[in-house]
Amino acid sequence: MSVTDLAALRPTILLCETDAERITDLALAAQGRLPQVAGLLLEEIERAEVRPDTDVPADIVGMGATVEFVDLSHGESRIVTLVFPGEADISAGRVSILTPVGAGLLGLRPGQSILWPDREGRERELRVVSVRRPEVALGPT
Repeated sequence: MSVTDLAALRPTILLCETDAERITDLALAAQGRLPQVAGLLLEEIERAEVRPDTDVPADIVGMGATVEFVDLSHGESRIVTLVFPGEADISAGRVSILTPVGAGLLGLRPGQSILWPDREGRERELRVVSVRRPEVALGPT
């Protein structure tokens, strides 16, 4: 199955304009050193429904969101906060958007799952359980 076929099977995602713009800039800048993740991020932004910041529901995974998700390949549940690379600290649960997991969770909401490649290129299904967004620029629920 091609990358295009896989993208067509992915769930609908929403992004706020600010996240879409900042992540696009970051992905373009990272293409040389992280081509796989940068390419995946650009694909996700391209297929996302991008809305004004105030029109994105509070339960959508975006930058600064704390997300509980399950990796269905082994059933492990994790809670992480999605951050920009300079703020990443895996021991504190802060995962960079420039990691496969961070990129895969972007734009999802509770109950949605996505088949997404890990660092080794193996497909894993990630299912979002809950999302808590920062108080800043929360849209409707």
